[in-house]
Amino acid sequence: MNPQVDRNRCLVELRNIRKAFGGVHAVDDVSLNLYPGEVVAVLGHNGAGKSTLMKMLAGAYPIDSGEVRINGERAHIRTPSDAQRAGIESIYQTLALADNLDSVANLFLGRELLTRWRTLDDHRMDAEARKVFQRLNKNFTNVRIPVRRLSGGQRQVVAISRAIYFNAKILIMDEPTAALGPEETAMVGNLIQQLKAEGVGIFLISHDMHDVFALSDRVSVMKNGKLVGTYSTQDVTEDEVLGMIILGKQPPGKAQAERPATPAR
Repeated sequence: MNPQVDRNRCLVELRNIRKAFGGVHAVDDVSLNLYPGEVVAVLGHNGAGKSTLMKMLAGAYPIDSGEVRINGERAHIRTPSDAQRAGIESIYQTLALADNLDSVANLFLGRELLTRWRTLDDHRMDAEARKVFQRLNKNFTNVRIPVRRLSGGQRQVVAISRAIYFNAKILIMDEPTAALGPEETAMVGNLIQQLKAEGVGIFLISHDMHDVFALSDRVSVMKNGKLVGTYSTQDVTEDEVLGMIILGKQPPGKAQAERPATPAR
């Protein structure tokens, strides 16, 4: 655990975010927050607005109105580079890995380390990559074969390593266990728990209710571009979450949660 992380200070605040495509309000006045060491599951049917909301935080779509605050400071995120400078990294279902390159090359793709003579510093990249891979999975040693030959779980290690090597404090994870078997799904779950312990905040987009209840601290449900509500995961049932997703109906008698119920561990 990183002792320097203030887990009581809000890591991300999305305030009154709006996005329209033509006459369609894809995201309509949505406010969410995220604390260090917390997983917030962002749920909803296809077209609910969850992916659009996260793509605005990642700099892939411009925000029409509203504001983003990172560690209490207003952030102007217009491009993916802006997001990366703010400590935000995205791990999409497709992982965006170059299949013909090995894990080391993928880790530094577009951000290669150079020698003082401005040539590729292959030795340093290899050493740095092995350190971060070992940090996440001590059994991951075949780092010099093309990533197309890796298992789905190993590919996730590469994608997550790329994010944390470049000091991401905020991760957007889109269906991180899709198409993985039970063993690899468990491995990704362990990676997420490790990142939480280090104070990384995670927005998790998932259709897998088992993942949602196993990994998240709070659930935020969207429908038709609007936020239905945000609740502590421990306070709601799967049926209540499905009711929010399908019907846009808040669970009766349940208080919404503006922050984690207990300090994240």
